[in-house]
Amino acid sequence: MAGGLQEILSDPLLAAAHGASTMRHAQARPDMTAMIWDGGERSWGDFDLRVNRTVRLLRGAGLAAGDAVALMCPNRPEFVEIFFACWRSGLRITAINWRLTGEEAGYILGDCQARVLLVHAECAEAALEAAKVAPLLERTFWIGAPIEGAEPYDEAMSGLSGDPIEDPVVGSYMLYTSGTTGRPKGVRRDKQPARSPLRDAAIASGSFRPGEDMALLTGPAYHAAPLALNILIPMNAGAGLVIMDKWDAEETLALVERHSITHTHMVATMFHRILALDYEIRQKYDLSSMRWLLHGAAPCPVHVKQAMIEWLGPVVYEYYAGTEGGCFFVDSKVWSSKPGTIGQPFGDQHALILDDDGNELGPNEHGKIYMESPTDAPFEYFGDPEKTKNAYHGEFFTLGDIGYRDQDGYYFLSGRTAELIISGGVNIYPQEIDDALLSHPDVVDACTVGAPNEEWGEEVVSVIQLADGVIPNPEITDALMAHAAGRLAAYKRPRRIEFDDALPREPTGKILRRTVRERYWAGMDRRI
Repeated sequence: MAGGLQEILSDPLLAAAHGASTMRHAQARPDMTAMIWDGGERSWGDFDLRVNRTVRLLRGAGLAAGDAVALMCPNRPEFVEIFFACWRSGLRITAINWRLTGEEAGYILGDCQARVLLVHAECAEAALEAAKVAPLLERTFWIGAPIEGAEPYDEAMSGLSGDPIEDPVVGSYMLYTSGTTGRPKGVRRDKQPARSPLRDAAIASGSFRPGEDMALLTGPAYHAAPLALNILIPMNAGAGLVIMDKWDAEETLALVERHSITHTHMVATMFHRILALDYEIRQKYDLSSMRWLLHGAAPCPVHVKQAMIEWLGPVVYEYYAGTEGGCFFVDSKVWSSKPGTIGQPFGDQHALILDDDGNELGPNEHGKIYMESPTDAPFEYFGDPEKTKNAYHGEFFTLGDIGYRDQDGYYFLSGRTAELIISGGVNIYPQEIDDALLSHPDVVDACTVGAPNEEWGEEVVSVIQLADGVIPNPEITDALMAHAAGRLAAYKRPRRIEFDDALPREPTGKILRRTVRERYWAGMDRRI
């Protein structure tokens, strides 16, 4: 091994700065388990071999540090090894939601400027449609089963050297988050921040033990939270990974017991479903290995979180952050003394509560929450300077959420911007749904909102104003549901369609989405 690489791997901070933390763990414990999934497992040595081969495959395809790669793949071991190959070779990877339609995926594939696409056969149809509208795409590799016009990933990389690459350089990832209007936008940083509050909080609270701990991947790997908190942070810290392809409440408990899971991340909907299991089922599994159960992505009902803490003990941690960054953090003990809090900014980070005019508000005054952005690596919305500008207030940025700070300096969410729907921890942006429904000839106008749902937090409801002479009836409802199904991913489609003779508007003509939303939320606690 070259002296330069030896020096990098001898120092954990230097290894992290070069994207080589997992290489370092593979050198230290090659025979220990790195990944387990339904049907197989892989040692750290085998995992590292495949990552190095993938790096050489991508470089052989003409990619250099700074170039873009796209990945459409369910929760599979290939997702993890491809991600870490990009992470240690300076490439920028965009993981695309493989449940999107071809049109939706095509926009992201083209916008992220990917030159290489790696795609699992499970999402072949959408990926092939997407590839047609990606002008910079040069090569496509298939995973799992042959896809017409694509090259076999395993075959292409299997003949390459798996020796450690001599020149690791940290890469980056650009995930897409939709705005309240228009197309999704990539959240980009030209370089990795020297420190991330969420990463620091996770490592500090998780107390990872390399070679001993096991993390459980519960959510979709393409989503920012599972990617960072179930994959990137644990594996870079030396924890092995157990991959769930499809989440199931009882199977989660069984996996915790079977593999002595120590760390995982969930969303409130998962808590709800686990607690809904019969008491006898929950009690038959030994969960004593669990030391770190992190949750976020959507507010958790107070009674649900209380029940989780009473059952599992003080191992439940909560964060508030976004793809853009930031981090509020709270442990079980503090949360129990202030039920419903999202905690305080972690470490030396700061936060502001501002009114609509940008004035800072005092304790118990409700306003928009702003979080401090890393000055060494501020984010931008890729290709949208106006949206980027609007997100910032000096060195602080907002996700658009409304909240307040109490007299002790603890923060609470009091609501969200009217447009954003969070269902099962996943962000859904109603303008996309409105646009799909408005393309139906019988629809004059549409307003999609989130309505209360005890299990999912919110469910998608579309309120439709029909054309003159069209009478609301089950047939038109079915037709609109089918129309949406042909244009939207399943999780974005309305669960209910209702009708209104005239949707409320501002004098400018803009629909008052908040007014429509209040029909469903009037008199309710937003955290229930």
